[in-house]
Amino acid sequence: MKKPILLIALLALFVAGFVILRDHSIDLESVRNQVGTLQDWRQSNALLLFALFFLAYVTVTALSLPVAVWMTLGAGALFGFWQGLLLASFASAIGASLAFLAARYLLRDWVRAKLGGRAAAIDAGLKRDGAFYLFTLRLIPVVPFFAINLLMGLSPMPVLTFHLVSQAGMLAGAAVYVNAGTQLAQLDSLSGIVSPTLLLSFAILGVFPWIARMFVNILKRRKVYAGWNRPASYDRNLIVIGAGAAGLVCSYIAAATKAKVTLVESHRMGGDCLNYGCVPSKALIKSAKLADQMRHADHYGLRPVTPQIPFAKVMERVHRVIEDIAPHDSVERYTELGVEVLQGHARIVDPWTVEIAMSDGGTQRLTTRAMVIATGAEPFVPPLPGIGDVGYLTSDTLWEALRDREEAPRRLLILGGGPIGCELAQSLARLGSQVTQVEMAPRLMMREDEEVSALVRASLEDDGVKVLTDHKAVACGTDEGEKWIEVAHEGQAHRIAFDDIIVAVGRKPRLTGFGLEELGIKAERVVETNDYLETLFPNILAAGDVAGPYQFTHTAGHQAWFASVNALFGWFKRFKVDYRVIPWATFTDPEVARVGPSETEAREKGIAFEVTRYGIDDLDRAITDGSAHGFVKVLTRPGKDRILGVTIVGEHAGDLIAEFVLAMKHGLGLNKILGTIHIYPTLAEANKYAAGEWRRTHVNPRLLALLEKIHDWRRK
Repeated sequence: MKKPILLIALLALFVAGFVILRDHSIDLESVRNQVGTLQDWRQSNALLLFALFFLAYVTVTALSLPVAVWMTLGAGALFGFWQGLLLASFASAIGASLAFLAARYLLRDWVRAKLGGRAAAIDAGLKRDGAFYLFTLRLIPVVPFFAINLLMGLSPMPVLTFHLVSQAGMLAGAAVYVNAGTQLAQLDSLSGIVSPTLLLSFAILGVFPWIARMFVNILKRRKVYAGWNRPASYDRNLIVIGAGAAGLVCSYIAAATKAKVTLVESHRMGGDCLNYGCVPSKALIKSAKLADQMRHADHYGLRPVTPQIPFAKVMERVHRVIEDIAPHDSVERYTELGVEVLQGHARIVDPWTVEIAMSDGGTQRLTTRAMVIATGAEPFVPPLPGIGDVGYLTSDTLWEALRDREEAPRRLLILGGGPIGCELAQSLARLGSQVTQVEMAPRLMMREDEEVSALVRASLEDDGVKVLTDHKAVACGTDEGEKWIEVAHEGQAHRIAFDDIIVAVGRKPRLTGFGLEELGIKAERVVETNDYLETLFPNILAAGDVAGPYQFTHTAGHQAWFASVNALFGWFKRFKVDYRVIPWATFTDPEVARVGPSETEAREKGIAFEVTRYGIDDLDRAITDGSAHGFVKVLTRPGKDRILGVTIVGEHAGDLIAEFVLAMKHGLGLNKILGTIHIYPTLAEANKYAAGEWRRTHVNPRLLALLEKIHDWRRK
């Protein structure tokens, strides 16, 4: 209750000040008269007048009343330049700090609640550069100082920092006006003080810190490169290490802008997504889904059949799909685009030199203006005792290992309950494997809401997967030729026999063997980069899984644009990578797609939100297709249609999420989606109906009551 009372009191003081000022015209003549009156009184009360004037100056500054300029002129006229500057400098800084503290106490919590998750990012930026921006703004008197006081009060900046930086930044402006005040009798108008020349001088003064900062950055760069011999000229504009999603996009952009670019790949073009991840797994999922539909053909009025599954043929199709897509990422295609493609292992020798151990046994050294590390990631295998003795598979190796088998693995154990583990568990169970899935966490897909995890688990269990959550793998081994894994649950341990095991507990970036350690580039969990994807050396950048924080093909391509543009044109203009709207999907059946925070994440981060939910079981097209399950869940600002996050569970969720991604990217709310025509009957109508559910709960009941009365009146 204290905050509203204090806010009302401050507003009352502000209004009272404006009323008083309105009744007393303030111009040069009135200031001269007041100064003349006070000069006589000052002869016998100099110290008291200084104290009262100081207090008055602090008050008008704290209340953001528009008389600070006149007070500064008065300080110069009454006390002379040095005493007037002392008074104006300290009084203005103290008043500004009081306004700063008032804004922090009264408004900061409310504004942070409105900003939600964005508040943390803003705080981080102001914590890093806030003092610099404050000093720059204080040097430019065109920017309203009262606005700076209030806005900075909402930031995490310490009050002492704010006070000292403000006092230093306002000193030049205060000196100009105090000096003008010493010549008050000769002034005809303020235009003599605030002349275009003076404003231009202040603007140049305001730009000076940026120039100084640029100079400091140049010195830092020189220090980073000290001890390295820069080549007199360069063989390439850009060298890209790794031909996965990020590397291919970087190379394409470089070639499209007519740069001389070399792409180095030590294994297969297309990287993990084409050869081991997205492409083969989705081909497998499609075959498995068709087999499941055959078993449940009675859902469509047909006679169900038990599918005959020649597993080798299924795997043959998987590899054929890879071969059909491979030309898109081939050496030939990129060579035609203007990219030099070298097959070999690249190692960075110095900030401008890459040594390539060619696949044919030779070695080649190339110098380059810039380079991008896009080496991707590989499956993480936990240090589980005995895991190496049982012949484990991963999402990378299973495609070749299972290629020629006539049947799917009979007893298959999948270690891991994330997206990869869930997709493989369901698909291989539908193709004939007896699948046991072991996850040490309390539930599957821990990044999603509990209801999503429960729905996915129920679907997997319907397909015959034995799901063991809260089970920790302890050891692996063989006993009389039979493979087993020991798991612990609630203090009890037991063994599970299996024929094959797939380890799917996550992926780790490929960091070793590329010369990063020798150059001092930090690479612990990922390659450490700044907001521009630059490493310790600004001309060496990283993109994709190796850079984090996401391990998706589409985010690798997204980062690649920023990495390549900054690498090639950073000398002119750099771009911070944008992670504001990142979608992803897990291609289980039903699919799970999300963009923005989940309900659980929003609650943990203290983001204010409300939930709108539409059940896909009510959607006409889903009913006709026999896929009437799942939901669309939208998080919005309380009382607003602005979208914070969306989770979709259902058929083609990965496709349906795109409309919400577009809306969030361009600031469109649910009302815009509701007002967009969606073809009937389609699954995309689910998005419109979700928007309609939000609209229905936000209709003004008083307005509806009024409309009812109007309609009643019109019938009479």
